[in-house]
Amino acid sequence: MWYDNDMKDELAQVKHARSAKDYPDINLEADEHVVLHITRSRIGIIAIWTMAALCVIILSLALILIANNVKVEDTMLTLNDTSLGYLRIAIFALYAIILAGGVIGHSIYNANEMYITNRRAIQKSRTSLFANSTNIIELRRIEDVSFRQETLFDHLFQIGILRMSTVGDETTYTFRFLDTPHDEVKIISHLVYEAKKHNKHDDD
Repeated sequence: MWYDNDMKDELAQVKHARSAKDYPDINLEADEHVVLHITRSRIGIIAIWTMAALCVIILSLALILIANNVKVEDTMLTLNDTSLGYLRIAIFALYAIILAGGVIGHSIYNANEMYITNRRAIQKSRTSLFANSTNIIELRRIEDVSFRQETLFDHLFQIGILRMSTVGDETTYTFRFLDTPHDEVKIISHLVYEAKKHNKHDDD
């Protein structure tokens, strides 16, 4: 019925407007809206800052030893005040480097995300401050969607890899460090099915 079609069109416009407002960095098509926003597990952030904290603790212990000018059975030379001053400056510089490294690692880790719309999968990847990429996959081209856990670490912390394989070029797109999904794989698979059904109707 024409009434039902008008309601569907109006709902699609509302969803599109909401997604355009919530995700301004994505160029959405007129009838497109975001269904899922997938981010990496917080366990990675915890690991980054745990490593940074361990480095700070080690440096702090070294600073305490230097400040007290500890000798170890003639294996450590006595340092004069000038040398101690330079060593303290070097250690504080290392503190700053560790902090900067943690902030950069945090930023790069969080910059990896994926958006699943009713038509496409948009993956934003970053491996360094200057290396980043965006992969856009039409859902109708996806052949298989799966979630895998390949290591003991994955099983212990309930994380894994989301994989999407495409038709034709047989490319596999992966999204790592994803929390064990409850409904995500099911939702993506359903959207793929709907996209293929819609494309088949268009071809007919």
